[in-house]
Amino acid sequence: MMQQYRSNSYLFGGNAPYVEEMYEAYLDNPGSVPDNWRAYFDALQHVPATDGSNARDVAHAPVIESFAQRAKANAFAVKASASELAVARKQVHVQSLIAAYRSLGARWADLDPLKRQERPKIPELEPAFYDLSESDMDITFSATNTYFTKAEQQTLREILQALRETYCGTIGAEFMHITEPVEKRWWQQKLESIRSKPNFTAEEKKHILDRLTAAEGLERYLHTKYVGQKRFSLEGGELHRVDGCGGAGRRRARRAGDRDRHGPPRPPERAGEHPGQDAQGPVRRVRPHRQGRSARR
Repeated sequence: MMQQYRSNSYLFGGNAPYVEEMYEAYLDNPGSVPDNWRAYFDALQHVPATDGSNARDVAHAPVIESFAQRAKANAFAVKASASELAVARKQVHVQSLIAAYRSLGARWADLDPLKRQERPKIPELEPAFYDLSESDMDITFSATNTYFTKAEQQTLREILQALRETYCGTIGAEFMHITEPVEKRWWQQKLESIRSKPNFTAEEKKHILDRLTAAEGLERYLHTKYVGQKRFSLEGGELHRVDGCGGAGRRRARRAGDRDRHGPPRPPERAGEHPGQDAQGPVRRVRPHRQGRSARR
C-alpha cells in the first residue's frame, strides 16, 4: 500500500495544478506533452470512469470558461432587471408628482398680482420630495394619464413645466375632491389641454362679460332690496354662471339676466296696497293649532 502511495505521490500536493495543466494540454493536443506524460495519460484513457462509462475525458478549461460566461450573463441579466426596476420606481414617483400638482397646485398658484407676500413653500410640489434629481429631468416617462399633448412619452422637464403652467399660474383649480371620476377627468382635460390659458374670441369675451355683469347686477339688487334676508350668494361662483366651456352655464346666466331685468317675484304685499291685503282682500292669518282647534283673526 505504501509502495502504491509513493508511486503516484507526485500527482498530489503542490504538483496537482501542474499535472492538471499538463493533462489539459494533452486532451487538446497529445503531442504537446513529453513522451512519458503522454504514455501515462494514454493509459488513463482505458480506465473506466467511476460511473462505469467508457466515454473519453474532455478538457476542463472550456467547461470552466463556459460556466464563467454563463455566470457573467446571469449577472448582466440581474443588473438589467435592477435597472428596469429603478425606472419603474421613478415612473411611480412621477405619477405621484402629477397627482400632487392636481391636488395642491392651487395653493402655489400666482393669485397675488401685487406680490404682497411670497408664495408658500410646498415640498410635495418639488421633484426632490420623490427622489427625482436634476439628472432625471431629461429621462422620458409615460404621460398617458395627462392631457398636455397627444404624445404618450415626455421628459420629466416637460411634464414639470406643463404642471406648473396649468396648476400654478394665475388660475387656481381645486377639483380633486370631486367623487365622480368622469367629472374629475373632465376638469383635467379642460385645464391641461390648454394649460389653463383659454384663447377666447372677441365675441366670446363680450358674452362672458355680459353674463358676469348680469350675475353681479342681480347680486347687488338682491343685497340692497332684501337686506338681512337669507339667500345664496354668487360670491366666488361667477365663473359657474358663465361656464364658457358649455351651454348649461349660459342657460343659467340667461335665467339670472332675466331675473335681473324683470326683478324677483313680488312679495304678497304689493306696492301701494294696504299691509295685510292682497288683490283678493285681507290676508287671513292662521295661528298654530291649540288642542285640536284653530283660531283665526
